[in-house]
Amino acid sequence: MSSVTTQSTDASEGEVVSVVGPLDAETEDFAQQIADQVESFLLALRAISQESDAGSSISLLLLEISQVLLAGARLGAQRDFTPDTRYQPDVGPEPDLDAMRLRLADLLAPIDSYVFVFDPYLPEVVGSRLSDDLASIATDLDTGLRHFRRGDVEEALWWWQFSYVSSWGNLAGAALNALISVVAHDRLDVETFDADQVAVAEEVLAD
Repeated sequence: MSSVTTQSTDASEGEVVSVVGPLDAETEDFAQQIADQVESFLLALRAISQESDAGSSISLLLLEISQVLLAGARLGAQRDFTPDTRYQPDVGPEPDLDAMRLRLADLLAPIDSYVFVFDPYLPEVVGSRLSDDLASIATDLDTGLRHFRRGDVEEALWWWQFSYVSSWGNLAGAALNALISVVAHDRLDVETFDADQVAVAEEVLAD
């Protein structure tokens, strides 16, 4: 049985005491749903990287990123999860996603490089690559999934939640916005769009 750590205050000493108890059924079910969404995203991303049609890949990425961001939003709306131990348990080396990253870079070559603002309250334009960011998102999600598969549900939830608010949530949102921009450049007749950008979008989506 997985456990959850709660805190209470010892009135006589005025100190915080950790109490470890079993996870409730609702939390266990929530964790399973997140794990299913994460696993689906990871499998889909690997499959998309092997596509030969860049146009359909953009549509699929829009769908998959939107769905995993829903999982992230659900994590963000939950209580703060607290792992059982102070230090994160070792779940082995990170998966080797370099081959997938390179395939995505090749598939998305005309639109791979993009810029975004990581924190709108501390605006600074960041240059990045979709292929790099998707691989980084996959690495964060896979780490939580490995905790979950080991039966360490609270650690998995903590990691998914923490990495969502600190890293992969922003990256996924930026990647989604970039892909939406590609579709918009292709489908909307807006004069303010750069002609070269529109041409690239039309070429990619027509493949």
